[in-house]
Amino acid sequence: MLKTLIRKIAIFPVLIYQYMISPLFPSNCRYTPTCSQYMKEAILKHGPFKGGWMGLKRIGRCHPWGGHGHDPVP
Repeated sequence: MLKTLIRKIAIFPVLIYQYMISPLFPSNCRYTPTCSQYMKEAILKHGPFKGGWMGLKRIGRCHPWGGHGHDPVP
């Protein structure tokens, strides 16, 4: 129960981004799923620390010289 609460708290900033900030900008995603969706799935699957780190690494790869395509959460 505590793990679930911590994961929901960790996902909350991602949800704020997805529903309030992301709609203001055009879609420029290089990957599927999007980086915010990837972060959310990684936190749910691997917990806030490892999942958060995986999401931050994914955001770091999202640049013009980075990769693209389908990149699901392992």
